[in-house]
This record gives sequence, structure tokens and C-alpha cells, in this order.
Amino acid sequence: MTSIAVVHGSTGERRLQAEHGTAERAQRFYDQQVLDQLNDRMVAFVRAQEMVFVATSDAGGECDATFRAGPAGFVHVADPGRLMWPEYRGNGVMASLGNISENAHVGLLFMDFVRDVIGLHVNGRATIMDDAQARAECPELPVDPVPGRRAERWVVVEVEEAYIHCAKHIPRMVKAPRDRAWGTDDVRRKGGDFFGAASAAGPALPGVVHGGAGDGEKQHGEQPEVAFPTEQPVVAEQVAQHPDPEREQGRDQQQGGGNGHRWVHLVHRMLRLPWRAAAPLDHTPDPSGPVRGRRGG
Repeated sequence: MTSIAVVHGSTGERRLQAEHGTAERAQRFYDQQVLDQLNDRMVAFVRAQEMVFVATSDAGGECDATFRAGPAGFVHVADPGRLMWPEYRGNGVMASLGNISENAHVGLLFMDFVRDVIGLHVNGRATIMDDAQARAECPELPVDPVPGRRAERWVVVEVEEAYIHCAKHIPRMVKAPRDRAWGTDDVRRKGGDFFGAASAAGPALPGVVHGGAGDGEKQHGEQPEVAFPTEQPVVAEQVAQHPDPEREQGRDQQQGGGNGHRWVHLVHRMLRLPWRAAAPLDHTPDPSGPVRGRRGG
């Protein structure tokens, strides 16, 4: 029986590898790390994840990157060559689903910032199923345990490539408690108008809270628990010792402080957000630089 050699990488990848002298190194990565389905460790990894980043594009190549989250196991591994995630009622834009309806290619990135500090890429072709159809074909699909969250449809991905995302530049984080409003339609709890887009466009829309916390997701308001770098985690004592925002606002006004400080305090007061002090992250680049390319980590 004649075996068919699998050629990994796009034409652009191969051309740039030849131009920059990385073809041999890239080929080792393809041979050693790129699989055409999930192995046992990958299956266990996906089932433990609470988030995934999703990349799609329409038929013309216009791209969209988005985010999905849920309880561990919300991405269901039907078998080593097929995984599924639920789609819930969102803001009605359906950017990712619209792209998939034109162009089935999807790129998924699972990132574990907490335990294993590693990533997993899964590339493949996606189809969309209504919830009833998906459950008929895959009876073992989980029922979401979170009140207010019921899948309307599922995205089913036939795996074509699965490979590691190197840990070199992934920050280790720890979880911090957060009360998540799964399934809410409350505009304020979903994020309001954090980036000021609605206020810049004209008069306030009904129910839109200007200056709210961000909901940078077209379809879902769900987000994982807030994470902080473990190098200087935020602890309860730090939160308790931090000045009250309303008191600080009054002090800022008495001392003639800038509008920026007053605005920050006002936002926290409006949303009743926990007042936390976090150290800035160190963004100093590694002199050696990351390995570039779609499958370079």
C-alpha cells in the first residue's frame, strides 16, 4: 500500500523559510510536533480548559479573532479527530458563525496560564449545527450546568492539525474570585460602553452604560475568572489597604487633580468594581526573540 506524504505549512511559510534559512528547523517541528488529530494528552488538555481563542475569516480573507469561555470541558472532544463548542445567545452579530458559513477554515488556540503554562493549536474545518441536531448525533454532549446558559447551536471542527504552542513567553497566572453573570442581558454587567464607541457615535442608546467594563467579544459576554501574574499576585490585604475610590475622588478634586484620575474613580464607583492594585507587567522583549511563523510557537 502506498503512503501519501503530508506536506505541512502554507506556500508562504515554505517560501519565507527558504529565504531566511529556517527550512530545516521548521521541518523538524513539522515532523516532531504537528499531528493530524489529537493524541491522548491533547484530549485531556482540551477537556481541562476554560477558554479558547478562535480565528476565522470570510470568503474574501477578512479575518476575525474572538474568545470563548465556559466551565472546564465546555469544548467537547467527540473523538480524536473532532471537537465541538457551544454557541449561546449573544448580541446578534454572529461574526464567527458568519465567517464559518462562507469559509470553513478555523484556527483555535487553547492557552493554560495557570497549571501547565502551555498552549495547543488546533486547525481544521468547521460546520454549524443546531443544538437539537448536535445532540441527536452526539448524545454525550454535556448539558451546561450554569443557570441561564443554554446552547443554541454548536460549532463542530474536523481536526486537520494539532500542535504545541511553546511555553517560552506564556505568563503564569493565578485565579482570583469573580462573580460571573452567565447569560445576563444586563448591559452594565456585560460591559457597557467601556471604549466609548457608542458615546462617540452620538446620543446614548437605551440601556447603554458609557464607561462600563469592557465586553470585547462579539458573541459572548462570558469570561474566565480574572487572572493576575503570580510574580506579584493581588491579595485580600492589598485590596483592603487600598484607599476608597470615592474618598480618593474627593481628595483629587480638593487638590486640583487631573480629569483622568477623577474619571477612573467615577467608573469604579458606577460599576462597584473591586478596587485592586496590580503591578505593571514587564514587557521587555527577549533578546533572542520568539520563533515566528504559524507553527513556530
